[in-house]
Amino acid sequence: MALELVIHPRLVIPAAELTWSFRRSAGPGGQNVNKLETAVELSFDIEACSVLGPFQKQRLQARLPQLKGSSVLSIQASEHRSQYKNRCLALEKMAAVLREALKPDPKPRRATKPSKAATRRRLDSKKMRGDVKRNRQHRPRLDD
Repeated sequence: MALELVIHPRLVIPAAELTWSFRRSAGPGGQNVNKLETAVELSFDIEACSVLGPFQKQRLQARLPQLKGSSVLSIQASEHRSQYKNRCLALEKMAAVLREALKPDPKPRRATKPSKAATRRRLDSKKMRGDVKRNRQHRPRLDD
């Protein structure tokens, strides 16, 4: 079963560059837990990848804290009872992590200031509110 890692339509990691390992799962599975290796670990060596360019590799190294100095990204999945479903889930998780890390930086925020009319409206409403509160106060007069 050769499952390729589709990050987006123009970037597909071939199945030959992905490393799978399996172990017995501690999750759901009934008697399967003791017999079958349904838990999946998917590993991907970023530096050895032939599909990624140098800029993409550098961006992944900088943005993925789970690498911890190595170039191998590992994802684990053991939520399902079947190995196939866990493999598909691991591929989805890996694609999501890589897709998020390869996103371009957001545009920097351009600082703006409020218009003069907006400032005037804000100050007028504050003055009106202060007048309302001032009129609520009952002050004894000298002639009372």
